This record gives sequence, structure tokens and C-alpha cells, in this order.
Amino acid sequence: MTAKPLTPIGRAERVRLPQHGDMLIPAKIDTGADTSSIWASDVRERGDMLEFMLFGKSSQYYTGRTITVPRSGYRVTTIANSFGHRELRYVVKLSIVLGGRLVRASFTLADRSSKVYPILIGRRLLKNKFVVDVAQGSPLVAEEKAELRRLLREAGIDEEE
Repeated sequence: MTAKPLTPIGRAERVRLPQHGDMLIPAKIDTGADTSSIWASDVRERGDMLEFMLFGKSSQYYTGRTITVPRSGYRVTTIANSFGHRELRYVVKLSIVLGGRLVRASFTLADRSSKVYPILIGRRLLKNKFVVDVAQGSPLVAEEKAELRRLLREAGIDEEE
């Protein structure tokens, strides 16, 4: 069996979540992160089920649709950030279209409301499927600037400062 060639992607890409509609959602490619992460809100366990909503009410990608995952479809892990801070997070499998390829991968559910990108793609998803070429692909400059302006406004910081 011949291995499928690696798909080249840039440092930021627009992705699609098939179970979340046809929206193109900006994602940051982070080869320093082991696991992928997605913005989730209202995350809670109810009996043997995990319930959550993708994104948050302030996001243009928020639909308000509750996603329910049975106990066998999620797990809890400890994630350490670059500052060494550890936190418990739920991990679920989601399908994602990246670089024209449909991939099923694990994502931690996190509050990414203060991040420019609502989705972060880590090494495990990239391995043996994608090659990151920062010279290729287009950084999502307009989205980055708009999201930074929104975050500054929410923090009460004037852009002129």
C-alpha cells in the first residue's frame, strides 16, 4: 500500500467542521502543540453524557446547537500550557476538513474566547498527513486584525495607545 502524499498547509488555514455546517473557520497551525484544541462553551457532564456547544455566544461561528457525546466518546486529560499551568480538559473526536482532506482527530475543549483563532491544530492531527510550509498558504491577516481589534475593545483598550 502506497502512503498518501503529505498535503502542504500554511501557518493558518480555513477549516470546515462537517457536523457544524459549511462555515469556513480560521485555525492556527501550531507545531509546538501536541493536541488540537477547539473553543467550546457550556461544557458539562450530564449522567453518562458530555454536552457542549462549539464556540461561544460572542463568536460569529456560534450556532447555539448542543453537541452530546456518550461517555465512551470522550475522556479527560491534563494539559500544560507553555507557562507550565496545568488544567483538566475534556477530549472529543471531531471531523475536520483541512487542506481539502477530511480527518477525524482528537480535540480538547477549551475557552479560546481570548484567542485570535478559535481552533488550534496540533502535531497529532498533522502527523503523516500534512507538512507545514510557512511560506505557502496565506496567513489570515484580515481575520487576525479584526479579532485583535475585538479583543482590545473587550479589554477596554484604545487602539491608538
